[in-house]
Amino acid sequence: MTDRTAAPDRSGAESLVQTFVDAGVRVCFTNPGTSEMHFVAALDSNPQMRCVLGLFEGVVTGAADGYGRMAGTPAATLLHLGPGLANGLANLHNAKKARTPVVNVVGDHATYHRKFDAPLTSDVEGFARPVSGWIKVSASADEVAADGAAAVQAALAPPGQVATLILPADTAWSRTTASAAPLPRLAPDPVDARQVDEVARVLKTREPSVMLINGTLTAARIELASRIAAATGARLITDTFISRLQRGAGRVNLLRLPYFGEQAAEMLAGTRHLILIGTQAPITFFAYPGKPHWLTPDGCSLHTLVERQGDIDGALEALGQAVGIAGTHATLVSPERPALPSGELNPRAIGAAVGHLLPENAIVVDEGGTSGHATTMGTRGAPPHDWLQLTGGSIGYALPTATGAAIACPDRRVLCLQGDGGGMYTVQALWTQAREKLDITTIIFSNRRYGILQVEFGRVGAHNPGPKAMSMLELTNPDLDWVKLAEGMGVRAWRARTAEEFNRALAASFVESGPSLIEAVI
Repeated sequence: MTDRTAAPDRSGAESLVQTFVDAGVRVCFTNPGTSEMHFVAALDSNPQMRCVLGLFEGVVTGAADGYGRMAGTPAATLLHLGPGLANGLANLHNAKKARTPVVNVVGDHATYHRKFDAPLTSDVEGFARPVSGWIKVSASADEVAADGAAAVQAALAPPGQVATLILPADTAWSRTTASAAPLPRLAPDPVDARQVDEVARVLKTREPSVMLINGTLTAARIELASRIAAATGARLITDTFISRLQRGAGRVNLLRLPYFGEQAAEMLAGTRHLILIGTQAPITFFAYPGKPHWLTPDGCSLHTLVERQGDIDGALEALGQAVGIAGTHATLVSPERPALPSGELNPRAIGAAVGHLLPENAIVVDEGGTSGHATTMGTRGAPPHDWLQLTGGSIGYALPTATGAAIACPDRRVLCLQGDGGGMYTVQALWTQAREKLDITTIIFSNRRYGILQVEFGRVGAHNPGPKAMSMLELTNPDLDWVKLAEGMGVRAWRARTAEEFNRALAASFVESGPSLIEAVI
């Protein structure tokens, strides 16, 4: 609700920043331009809003994704017109797939200037539409505050989404006395008793069943689902990529649907009932000639317990009561750390070293690609930690997402697992990490190639690659020097070629404050 008498005379931008602060949005990741200067001034005038500069819009949007995943509340982004928003779309796509709450503020030309088709005029709404669940163009300074309150409410609509507010320059600089109180947080859809009864009936048959789950998988949510699986003989499996997973010693170890369709189909073979919990029927990332892409087995029935926007915890609690889980306990992972490796440095050795040294309550941001699986295995029994994954498949996510996660949780060490190819998409995030003095350790899996694309080259049937094709999938001639890249942006860095060198660098990085990077040559 807008109140045009409750606030002193101020710019529309100042009213928007105050609305954000009142609604709990306290961080703005920025890469502004001319049209956003009044919003920049408004940020400067409000001490309750933290401003974080990113040198590329993909860093800004990826950081907002990491912040939202860990904080559970949105950060704001500040982007310059359509091209600035377009530069950030890849990581907004990842945020959309993760169902992360994000509020974009995108500047635009003044309302009376747009008709002249200036060089930066574009269809900002058109750029925003594919990644946004909510879009609004402010029409006047008097409406900006109310639009901002609505954007925050929309971003937090279960399970979370990207909300984009387009702010023409004159609505930001014009004066207003309007203000807007925070809007109530929307509740998830209520539990559907009929769906609970149907799933309970299916599980009680004890026919081969799989409970497929996605969403923010807290330790409590996973344990409740695991108890239901244990009581009914069902298998509990997660989707391939999860926005946030709490794992480690004292928590449930979850089966994960494999990335490759043949392996996923094998895991699901023989399933008579597939129960969807905050997710959709499983499919492969891509279609391949002659390979499975629809992964629900023939003769298997699909049952939805709860949609993504529904009350997942309430549905699980109701299902647990319906199938009778009293006295049933989940199997929890015992504390176990691998021994420190020695000799050759390879993904397995990296995984063992991380599992041995990972600090308690760490946040792991995973874009390790073909080299990262061993680290997942090596940390199975490490102290409790959170694991963030590449939900949308758009690479260049880990460095920015780690940045946002560290700002959301300043008392926790963040470990970023980054392939060298993906890292070059958003390497500018290292500069932001140094500027903000964030406790982030980045491991670069330096195999000097796009490893997953070399695998996919054969899987799609494009066989017998020649030197021209392979040169498109290799990062050589020249080799990347990650130590120099990191040091050039103010981040301490080591290069490790042996397991012993890697062990020493990782141990040092975990006890030092500020960001650091290890180039693991594998």
